[in-house]
Amino acid sequence: MAPLEIKASRADPALLDLPWDVPLEDWPDELLASLPRGISRHVVRFARVSGRVLALKEISHHLAEREYGMLRVLGKLGIPAVEPFGVVSGRETRAGEPLDAVLITRHLQFSLPYRAVFSQISKQDTAKRLIDALAVLLVRLHLEGFYWGDVSLSNTLFRRDAGAFAAYLVDVETGTLHEQLSTGQRAYDLDLARTNIIGELMDLQAGELLGEESDPIEIGDQLVGRYQELWASLTERESFGADERWRVSARIERLNELGFDVGELEITTDLDGTTVTIHPKVVDAGHHARRLMRLTGIDAGENQARRLLNDLDHYVAMTEQQAEEEEFVAHEWLQVQYEPVIRSIPRSMRQKLEAPEFFHEVLEHRWYLSEKQGRDVTLVEAAEDYVAHQLPLRPNEKSLVTTETSALPIFEN
Repeated sequence: MAPLEIKASRADPALLDLPWDVPLEDWPDELLASLPRGISRHVVRFARVSGRVLALKEISHHLAEREYGMLRVLGKLGIPAVEPFGVVSGRETRAGEPLDAVLITRHLQFSLPYRAVFSQISKQDTAKRLIDALAVLLVRLHLEGFYWGDVSLSNTLFRRDAGAFAAYLVDVETGTLHEQLSTGQRAYDLDLARTNIIGELMDLQAGELLGEESDPIEIGDQLVGRYQELWASLTERESFGADERWRVSARIERLNELGFDVGELEITTDLDGTTVTIHPKVVDAGHHARRLMRLTGIDAGENQARRLLNDLDHYVAMTEQQAEEEEFVAHEWLQVQYEPVIRSIPRSMRQKLEAPEFFHEVLEHRWYLSEKQGRDVTLVEAAEDYVAHQLPLRPNEKSLVTTETSALPIFEN
């Protein structure tokens, strides 16, 4: 019998206890997380190991090693993607018959597959918000020189991000990394994304998860438009008169609003100095998230971070501390505003929403209550009312993937 080989990002002896000599589709139910399986060319199962949920995907050894390595590279580049955990190869049945290798990734907590999103949220703009998130992810990938080759909602997970969604890459089996993508490569990826998404949304309509008033083709076109708008904002040169240099700062602020930092600018002038051309040379996503992390240590999504920073700015103004050091006031805001709200979450409900998303929801609820009651409702009052009347109605999103993901083909190809 060939020796079993386990390559893992961290040592976990519990992996040795799993029945690697049994085909994945025949694993006993007591080892698996309760997750409905979607259509896929590969066998995928979810297992609980050492208190965590791991996704197991049975593929050839070559593809498993390749995808594991690619996910590690994307992680180092800061691309939102599932975390690779390991590869198990050298598998054989007890009769000595060879079995495919298994790629192991960690389940992304508080993430939602697109079908689960639509089964929970019936708002008309749900599809648009998912498309916006996917467009941002695709732009980030292309800026890094990553050609996906299989763009779809099925190959993406979504996290709530202060009323919007953030998209995370799941399947990179067909992906390749280049120094820079050509216009043709980007266009092909974008066209493939449009085609796949239209098909997936039509499937949702057939299953009555997407309203008849929604037009899948129009939504697919929205992805193309949103992508092109983002790409232009991040990469196009802009020319203006030498007396309009304020537009340099305006361009940087606009990029920051899109959630990107500008690491370098290329500014050139005509020979007579009449016009100036600006081109952002290096852009990086997560501007607000990094600022929030630096000031408070809170790890949040980009929109969540923008929302929390807005509340921090409001706190600075209300306490008249504009002249104080930003870090000092942020620490005070953390103790006075943020932490009391988060501590108000009952232990039994802490799996329903991430802490930054909960704080965002309380801020929204505070505005709603203030409008309804015609007075300024305090943050503590809003948190108590939200916990009493709204939070119990929310699903446990931290563990949703193991309970009700609605035909989730996370590794669909």
